[in-house]
Amino acid sequence: MSHNTFGHLFRVTTWGESHGPAIGCVVDGCPPRVPLTEAALQGFLDKRRPGQSRFTTQRQEPDQVKILSGVMTGDDGVQVTTGTPIGLFIDNVDQRSKDYGEIRNQYRPGHADFTYDAKYGIRDFRGGGRSSARETAMRVAAGGVARLILPGVRIRGALVRIGPHEINRENWDWSEVDNNSFFCPDAKAAAVWEDYLDGVRKAGSSCGAVIELHAEGVPPGWGAPVYGKLDAELASALMSINAVKGVEIGDGMAAAALTGEDNADEMRPGNDGRPTFLSNHAGGILGGISTGQDIVARFAVKPTSSILTPRQSVDKFGAGVEIRTKGRHDPCVGIRGVPVGEAMMAIVLADAFLRHRAQNGEGVAWPFPRT
Repeated sequence: MSHNTFGHLFRVTTWGESHGPAIGCVVDGCPPRVPLTEAALQGFLDKRRPGQSRFTTQRQEPDQVKILSGVMTGDDGVQVTTGTPIGLFIDNVDQRSKDYGEIRNQYRPGHADFTYDAKYGIRDFRGGGRSSARETAMRVAAGGVARLILPGVRIRGALVRIGPHEINRENWDWSEVDNNSFFCPDAKAAAVWEDYLDGVRKAGSSCGAVIELHAEGVPPGWGAPVYGKLDAELASALMSINAVKGVEIGDGMAAAALTGEDNADEMRPGNDGRPTFLSNHAGGILGGISTGQDIVARFAVKPTSSILTPRQSVDKFGAGVEIRTKGRHDPCVGIRGVPVGEAMMAIVLADAFLRHRAQNGEGVAWPFPRT
């Protein structure tokens, strides 16, 4: 299987399966002398860790990350990166492969079972193997490394929709994100979601979600026109997350309903000589290059395909079957998608930062002097 690596100068390669002994990744391209400890990464992994509420899978994985390579302790006692590949490792401790014994020859609707068999002639029926969302734990670990090399950039994510229920944007409060089980910035919406998702969970069903990401402090100039567009690479990164079926930057699909006058992000001279934007319909990216505004992206996660309701399918021999998926699964996989989305945004931005610095050094002095 190819295509396990993402990025250009900042490159992440993940390995391992859902029900294997461990999962891991190699982060290549991290600059040297960046302070890096396991504790610095663990907080991000704890946000994604399963079994923290009744609204996520009850698989109990501590997700304790270990740094295997790429760091050393200097004379001052601080552990820093060496510039060599960083190896990260997480043990799998709570696999229940027997939960999947009945479907080893059957294809679960909505999963990649059929497509894996059609492509490779073999698939890991124990939780999906590489197609499992278990792989995203390593993305979160790698994203923690990426954040450490982003100068002055703050990346935050929030759940803005579960099923048919959206937040009220007038109630948006970032401090609320850590006060509920949904990473929701609207306390009232979170209360509605509790009742809704309890019903979904008790019915053995599932629902989808929409996640919104913000990156503050990104200077103008990151990204490249034509084939290296920052928004194109961000969309690619977010679409690579399990169960994601849609990505939009800024106003996204809603921009099609605007007029040119409404959509244009007007600019005025700022007190510091830099332009002040009067709106951000573009989501902080124009022509594939960052504008200096907040970068805003959203992605839609489909309902979890593993449900208790019987569904019609076929087996690997071509016979019709009725199938229901046992085991421990998220009724809304989008909840734990928030830290994964943050991580992928961090990886894209870290790569963009290093590529920009390599090509442009300290960059241009803007505004230009009048001649």
